Amino acid sequence: MSNQNRNYQPKSRDLPMPMAAQQGYGISEQSWKVLTEVTFPTAKTPEAILMALDYCKARKLDIFKKPVHIVPMWSAALGRNVETVWPSIMEIQTTASRTGVWAGMDRPVWGPDITKTFTGRYKDDNEQWQESSVTVTFPEWVAVTVYRIVGGKRCAFTEEVYWLEAYSTAGGKHSQVPTAMWIKRPKGQLSKCGKAASLRAAFPEECGYAAEEMDGKTLDDIADGSVIDGSATVLNAAEVGSDHHDFGGDAGVDANRVIDLSQIHPKVQKAVAELVRRTAAAGAWKAAYDYANQKFRGIDLTFALAELDKVSEVEPRATPVLEQSEATAMPPLTAKDMAMTQARQALSANR
Repeated sequence: MSNQNRNYQPKSRDLPMPMAAQQGYGISEQSWKVLTEVTFPTAKTPEAILMALDYCKARKLDIFKKPVHIVPMWSAALGRNVETVWPSIMEIQTTASRTGVWAGMDRPVWGPDITKTFTGRYKDDNEQWQESSVTVTFPEWVAVTVYRIVGGKRCAFTEEVYWLEAYSTAGGKHSQVPTAMWIKRPKGQLSKCGKAASLRAAFPEECGYAAEEMDGKTLDDIADGSVIDGSATVLNAAEVGSDHHDFGGDAGVDANRVIDLSQIHPKVQKAVAELVRRTAAAGAWKAAYDYANQKFRGIDLTFALAELDKVSEVEPRATPVLEQSEATAMPPLTAKDMAMTQARQALSANR
């Protein structure tokens, strides 16, 4: 999908078929070869493809029609790239259609053309930064009108999407150079983003962000989106029964649910990211899990526990002795954080 994605070109032999693919989804060796070489040729891990399979199975979608895309995105909270699974614009339209109240969509309306030269860095196939300069002519904006039946009436929902705000960069935050697809199809890519935005406006509970909007972005850029992180957003039944989690009687956690971040408020996402950061720094795993179970409910709790699990897999689970009053407190600040807090307080006092 992009210059960035060309960095991830594993062969099928690098992605051996897990037993779960055959046992859980009935995938044959030949079908797995199609998935790794044709449907998801840029996938780096079998887990990402399994996550796409899980999503499609839950949504009753044909995965070979590629209703979702696997997109590598940088996570500052984790300090690494994670493979994420995003619905394609086709899947978002399918979701809207299944509501039974989608009443059509107008052709795009385009703003005036703009020609601009972009200069910056991008990563080549050898993971080396290269300088690049490219001139692109693109429409300033696009507006797509989507119709929905509301109270028996056909209502219009129109969103304007601006090219400079929507296009994907080949170097993430390090570059302003567009990805190959946005250079090749400046109107086509913007049209998909326009459709997705208006479908979200018409169907806010059903539709989220499309893969076409997220390619080249980072997880930290997301204020609201439907991302499925293939590494840890589905909890296995064995994990649910472990002594690391205390879900409570009314927590409402579905252990096998695929998390749609469009249902997680941005403030919750930020709070969880801060919880993960402090927990990794302090090693206070017991306090973190207790805090999460006290603070969050339902899908927010599932999300928080999954994010903690991602880090606890690579960090030792320290279980400090805590008083009852400490069990629901945020894990302690590191010495550096405490120093920064004291400095801010001193500055505030001098104002």
